[in-house]
Order: sequence, then C-alpha cells, then structure tokens
Amino acid sequence: MTAPVGEPPVRSGSIFTRLYHGETNIQFVSRFKQWAIISALVIVLGLVSLYIRGLNLGIDFEGGVVWEVPAGGVSVTEARDAMENEGLEGLTVQSLTAEGEKRLRVEAEPLERTAEAQAISATLAELTGSDVNDVSLNSVGPSWGEEISRKALRALIFFLVAITLYISFRFEFKMAAPTLVALIHDVLITIGVYSLAGFEVTPATVIALLTILGYSIYDGIVVFDKVDENTKLVGTTHNLTYGEMVNMSLNQVLMRSLNTSITALLPVASLLVLGSFVL
Repeated sequence: MTAPVGEPPVRSGSIFTRLYHGETNIQFVSRFKQWAIISALVIVLGLVSLYIRGLNLGIDFEGGVVWEVPAGGVSVTEARDAMENEGLEGLTVQSLTAEGEKRLRVEAEPLERTAEAQAISATLAELTGSDVNDVSLNSVGPSWGEEISRKALRALIFFLVAITLYISFRFEFKMAAPTLVALIHDVLITIGVYSLAGFEVTPATVIALLTILGYSIYDGIVVFDKVDENTKLVGTTHNLTYGEMVNMSLNQVLMRSLNTSITALLPVASLLVLGSFVL
C-alpha cells in the first residue's frame, strides 16, 4: 500500500519496526500548539517555583561545615536533635553507607570560629561512641562555588557562540536561532524541575546541565541535517509542502533521537539504582 504524499511509506509490523525504519507518521507539526502549551506549562511552573522557593544550593555554592562520623547505632533523628541543641543553622543530617559502614553526615552554615567546629566534632564523637579522631571535619567557603559558577557561565557562552557559528555555517542562521531557543527551553525545564523537586545543586549538577545541552544540540543538528536533506523535495513532483517535509524528517530521525536519550538515561539510571538503593 502506498502512503499519501508527504508521509513515509507504510510498513506492516510493530511500532518498533516502523520506528527503526523511520516510517512512523506522528503529526509533530500539526500538533505544534499542543506541544508548546505543555512545555509552557512546565516552564511556568518551574519559574514560579524558582521565584517562590529558589534553588536548593549545595554547600559547595553557599559554603559551610561538614562533619562525617561512624553512626554507631545512632539514628538520623537522634543526631539531628543533638545538633539542633548545639544551635547549628542550615542543618542537614544524612545517613550514608561506605564500604559496609554506616556513617552520619552533618552539614551546617559556616561557623565563626574553628573552636566551635571542633566542639561539634567532640559532641558527635560522644554521641556515636567514636573517637574524636574518627570525625572528619571539612570547611568549605562559598568562593569555590562562585568560581565554578563563573567558569560554567563562560563555558556556556563559548558553547552557544560556537554552536551558533557552526550551525550558521553548516546550514543557515535561521536554523541556529531555533536551536538556541531549544537550548533555553531545555535549561529552563531542567532548572525548574530542580526547584520543584528540591534537588540539591552541586558542581555535578553544573556538569550534568552542560551534558544535557550537548545532547540537545546533537539532537537538533540531527534533525536539521535531515530537514536540509529533504528540502529538495519541497515543490517538486512529490508536491510536499514545507510543513509536510519537516514532519516527515522528524519521523525519519525519531528512532535516532530516542536512542540518544535512552543511551544517556541508562548510565544515569544505573547509578541511581546501584548507588542510591543497592549500595
């Protein structure tokens, strides 16, 4: 059976077979308003959360003091109560497992004097029945996080300029502009999700964000390359309109886009499952 003009040829078989051969017929272009509304809602929710709650910046960005000590049978609740009695501000208490040993991690805002931090170390040692030398103490200043942020911002600006020049040279500037819009879209959604979920922002988050931008650019270039290849079909004997050609191109590279996303998600999921739950 022959497909209508502007649609990929129809192949019998499962959806996976048609995806593999780029023969799906999902109407991306005609449903543009639906996709735009969904994205806009997610972005607006994220922006509202950013305005109300902000981001949960980690100690590397705000500065503070971190203690780690063998748990010794002490629960997180017991440790938190003891630390609150010490008057620590910005307190966070977590239970960690390292090499089969349960440990307590205590984070707090910077203390004015070193003696105060050492007194907390002694309190934790007494609480858990550990030697005071087993309590690790680290003080982090906010300047390090500020430096990382500045470097990430410079890297992002250089990245955007380089990508704009490449796409403008390889295709045309009209394709570079929507690519940058897509980048902003992905950044806003990612940051919005972090704000809504309350995930802690760490230097690893900055690296992950730059990685997301890389995948976004890669996927955009793949789509535009197929659009550029199929442009010659517009207005020829195929009688394709530009919108029909774009829709066909998106369907043809859909499997490649999915493979890119799945390949990125697999190691992340493995780290989450193995690191957070199994280990």
